[in-house]
Amino acid sequence: MEGIEYRQLGAPEIGRELFSEFERRQKVTDCWRKIDGKWVVRRDPFIDQWSERDYEVLVKCLKNTAETGGLVLGAFADGKLKGLVSVEGRPMGRAGNYRDLSSLHVSEECRGMGIGRALFDAAADWARNQGAEKLYISGHSAVETQAFYRAMGCVEAQEYDPVHTAAEPYDCQLEFVFARTERRGENGTIS
Repeated sequence: MEGIEYRQLGAPEIGRELFSEFERRQKVTDCWRKIDGKWVVRRDPFIDQWSERDYEVLVKCLKNTAETGGLVLGAFADGKLKGLVSVEGRPMGRAGNYRDLSSLHVSEECRGMGIGRALFDAAADWARNQGAEKLYISGHSAVETQAFYRAMGCVEAQEYDPVHTAAEPYDCQLEFVFARTERRGENGTIS
């Protein structure tokens, strides 16, 4: 999207006021649910809207991410936050090959404009540069949210994180596997 500035955020600039013109609202009708080992779409209408307590928790988590070597990247239009993504700095998973995409949100009026895709791509690039092989995503189960992640190339996670599944039992546990980059050695062989 034209006119969007993407920039990394440091802990000091992350506060409730950052979200003053950010609209989290999402009207959900259908959600993915895993029933008897199979994924099905179930009607489960609700409005997902952050409370002030949700904002407090988000701000605390984002500050922690920035302070502990992770990525917090914002998308701004006219100086106002319209999207954000965060990736935790520490490796996760049994083999330590995942990085946790801990949040990805786009303000309601800006969805469908490519901001989410740009943020996701930036998060994947950052995690790959940190040595990760995969992104781990505990994603909202809304059909629209899952369609976005599937369009980005995400699949069901091979390894479920118990902390995420306990905190959000209805989330879909996904992973994004980075394409293997071929590197040519000194003798011309591909590794």
